[in-house]
Amino acid sequence: MSLAAAQSRPAPEPPAAAVTAPIRVLLVDDHSIVRQGLKEILDRTDEYVVVGEAADGVQAVERAREIVPDVVLMDLIMPNKDGVEATREIVEAVPDTHILVLTASTADDAVINALAAGASGYLQKVCDREELLAAIRDAAEDRSSVSVGMLRRALGAGQSAPTRGTGTGGKLTARERSILTHFAKGNSYAEVADIMGNSAVTVRNTIYRIEQKLGVTTKQEIVAWAALNGLLDDDIGVRKAPSRD
Repeated sequence: MSLAAAQSRPAPEPPAAAVTAPIRVLLVDDHSIVRQGLKEILDRTDEYVVVGEAADGVQAVERAREIVPDVVLMDLIMPNKDGVEATREIVEAVPDTHILVLTASTADDAVINALAAGASGYLQKVCDREELLAAIRDAAEDRSSVSVGMLRRALGAGQSAPTRGTGTGGKLTARERSILTHFAKGNSYAEVADIMGNSAVTVRNTIYRIEQKLGVTTKQEIVAWAALNGLLDDDIGVRKAPSRD
């Protein structure tokens, strides 16, 4: 091919950037002004899109079944059906949907009951915009956004906490405690395996044994137990460990 022909050929187009679908959010709150404010915040971003609204727990369950959102922003104190019961029903009916509790309630039991029902995170309504957006992202990616301090205060005071009590910690071996700590910080089975030098299958089986020993059945309860028993004291919050390149 001549130099002139090569120079006349158009330069190849750069590869198109990957398009990430926005996180689909269902807003649940019995105050329309709160839903409107949340919608305005999310609509100003490209990362989130509001796909539905509900004014009580009954509507929340119905809408979640219909549209299967990525994340439900769930109030707790609502008419007809409260947020805890709505969370429990949504988690059971739509397991791929994650619940982020957003409430004005400061009751310790609210944290315990929401986590026990399957909520992925918990925020007070006094949080700022960036905290809210980060928590929604964490919930969508199945990471807990509940602070360790909040978990410990709630579980330490609650009488119905599913992970209450520290005596069961003695049943775990040192290696099990290490695996539990990494898992509770948000790492996947594969990431824990990489850290510990095991296979993902081994880590999964170890987590199962830990669940049997501690009498817990959900990841939220594992995170709560780890926080209550001091395994996450070096963290400000329960976040996924950064990837190791």
